[in-house]
Amino acid sequence: MQTVPFGKLGFQVSRLGFGCMRLPTKNEGDNQVIDRERAIAMIRNGIDSGITYVDTAYGYHNGESEIVTGLALKDGYREKVTLTTKLPPWKAEKEADLNKLLDEQLKKLDVPYLDFYILHALNKDSFAKLQAFHYKDFYKQALKDGRIKHTGFSFHDNKETFETILRDYDNWGLAQIQYNYLDDKEQATEDGLKLAGKMGVPIVVMEPLRGGALATPPGNVAELINSHESKRSAVEWAFKYVANYAEVVTILSGMSNEEQLQDNLRIFESLSVGSMTEADMAFVKALKEAYLSRMPIKCTGCSYCVPCPQEVAIPRIFAAYNDMHKFDRPGNLSWTYKQLLEKGSDASKCVQCGACESVCPQQLPIIDWLQKVDQEYQRIK
Repeated sequence: MQTVPFGKLGFQVSRLGFGCMRLPTKNEGDNQVIDRERAIAMIRNGIDSGITYVDTAYGYHNGESEIVTGLALKDGYREKVTLTTKLPPWKAEKEADLNKLLDEQLKKLDVPYLDFYILHALNKDSFAKLQAFHYKDFYKQALKDGRIKHTGFSFHDNKETFETILRDYDNWGLAQIQYNYLDDKEQATEDGLKLAGKMGVPIVVMEPLRGGALATPPGNVAELINSHESKRSAVEWAFKYVANYAEVVTILSGMSNEEQLQDNLRIFESLSVGSMTEADMAFVKALKEAYLSRMPIKCTGCSYCVPCPQEVAIPRIFAAYNDMHKFDRPGNLSWTYKQLLEKGSDASKCVQCGACESVCPQQLPIIDWLQKVDQEYQRIK
């Protein structure tokens, strides 16, 4: 297992981190719960094989992940790892809740302290909320009393918001971002990743496989990967790309079975910073272009078409439709569309007023595409 310094914090960390969001599950009555015996064995097997970073969160597996992670870290395993969990901003209704949540999570994990306690899934609005709750004062106290060793945040918004958060606090221990070869221009972006590095904030990467989508590529992408002389798997290419960055200390993988764990351990034996050749980078660029070529709607996500007078969530609808085709996963559309139906912002609410088409820089036939998306959802639901 390759290890690197965790920035300037004074300890080494494995490049592969165990993400506890997708642990093995089993049916228990009408509910799906973590298969605790398997999950605990997998986490310990990973640690015995060199993984030193374990990541969980308040809401993973409907709140069960922290409990199972804590059980896995009994019998001396806690002392072998860097343990991270996350403060859920959506659960905090007042400033005092920050302390209550931390204490609750320490109890669930059954540990006296956390190596990292990070602010979860920040965007512009949730960060403003935590600023109003004086998150810096909360951190100061939690660091002083020893309940946490380091701070940090995970992130889902745009580059501008990422930079704002980075510059708001002088004591960030890490920034956790979604990053892979499809998302280098999305969310925090490569520019944000590089900025964090310049500011001395180590990067932990989540979603290196885009929720598993990059592990099972569709037809034309699979053909491209299979034709490469290296014979690397789709998973290897995705991990190799992210591991190439010196700013990235740990790459999280949500492993759901023993086979995935063993495959990841094998891959990470040989991954190192700067190992991507120019030819490798060109090939990954070709992979990205192959995915993008599958997108039927050439929407750039500029959002000029919103707000829609009927509150139709046009960019989000088009993104979900494109993702369905990009990854050959109908669930990408149906999951998003069900949410939009509940909010009354689905494509069926379009009254064909044309306001969106009059401002679209790409001159897309938005009305026609909305009808097609709605018809496609009715077919696959």
